[in-house]
Amino acid sequence: MSSGLDETIVPAAGGASRRLRRLQWTILACLVLSGAVNYMDRAALAVASPFVQHDLHLSAGKMGILLAVFPWTYAFGQLLVGGLTDRIPPRRVLTASLVLWSLAQAACGFVRGIFQFGALRALLAIGESPQFPVGAKAARTWFAAKERGMATGIFNSASSLGSAIAPPVATLLILTAGWRSMFLLLGIAGLPIALLWWTVYRHPANAALDPSDREYLSEALAAPEKTAISFGNWHHLFRSATMWGMILGNAALGYMVSFYATWLPQYLESGRHISVAQTGWAASIPYVFGVAGSLIGGWCCDRLERAGFSPADSRKLPIVVSTLGGALFTAFAVGAGSNALAVSAITVAVFCCNVASASVWALAVAVAPEEGVASVGSTQNFGGFVGASVAPIVTGFIVQETHSFSAALAIAVAAAASSALVYATMIRKPIVIED
Repeated sequence: MSSGLDETIVPAAGGASRRLRRLQWTILACLVLSGAVNYMDRAALAVASPFVQHDLHLSAGKMGILLAVFPWTYAFGQLLVGGLTDRIPPRRVLTASLVLWSLAQAACGFVRGIFQFGALRALLAIGESPQFPVGAKAARTWFAAKERGMATGIFNSASSLGSAIAPPVATLLILTAGWRSMFLLLGIAGLPIALLWWTVYRHPANAALDPSDREYLSEALAAPEKTAISFGNWHHLFRSATMWGMILGNAALGYMVSFYATWLPQYLESGRHISVAQTGWAASIPYVFGVAGSLIGGWCCDRLERAGFSPADSRKLPIVVSTLGGALFTAFAVGAGSNALAVSAITVAVFCCNVASASVWALAVAVAPEEGVASVGSTQNFGGFVGASVAPIVTGFIVQETHSFSAALAIAVAAAASSALVYATMIRKPIVIED
């Protein structure tokens, strides 16, 4: 008997051919690779923060502001990127963004002050903004409706993969070559991936496909005939209660995700008194399990839809359950008496956050109109990164004033619980763009 995962990846007769499956896996592999580098680059400052803070003479509050530059810029960049991604082919968008963010990351190795650093982090955010809207667009284009949840979970797993790799790799580079060389080397690593994506990606209409594969992708192949949602029609998005639920719910979820992404290394070092070398590994453990969370989140969405849940409900249920789990285990970490228990609780919390994150992107693919997949996905991501941009600032000033992370963790708990409530009550039906 085959597993549910096998059924998701390898459909019955009448589905995709082996050749099309290879194309799908190649595209997903490229998205995972670029997404992992994307998250390594954005996580680099969090790993290097004690050294940057010391060398640039920054207080904890100023360090929090510097950490918040990326999510603030990324949030507003999403509003522009979504519309562009619905108009410009993913091949061009992601190639250009990879080049831009890689150069910005490399240039961080030459900064002399907080303002230069902040400007380059803003440029990094602009460059990285298209990554996940492009992934959502590719999942909608290359996969049948009942397989998009798993495809979304796979490319979304890059966020945890990059976050898991970043602490040990960046720490090793810092300890051997210094934090400036770390930024330079990580930046250079993105340029070959830009060339790879440009070489590999094509729209199905431009690929040599069998008639059966064209039938399987008939919905995607019809998409070029549709006109992408115009910026003038975006007001239709904001008239939808579902869109507002996605924005607000993802903002609250983004707060907890960002807390761990920006302050986890510092929390383990100063809050839990773990050495720098050990922190490099301890901070990566939760994100290793986060990869599994993304895959399981995508699988659950497809499984629930095949069980008879509506596309919206099949995505909403995993989000609500997992955000409540993230809140519960973060609360447990606050009172954990040992470092092992704290790291274990945080690991489960990050796992839950990634189940939710994968389901959030699967929700965008499920409820968005064909002509506005990237627009809806990037708009919900705008909400996520508004929440994400608040977390490092609030945490920085709380730590500065209280010399403790307990209150900051408690706020993250409240944010995750609020996210569950919003998704449970506001996500009702698909988003419609009226003519």
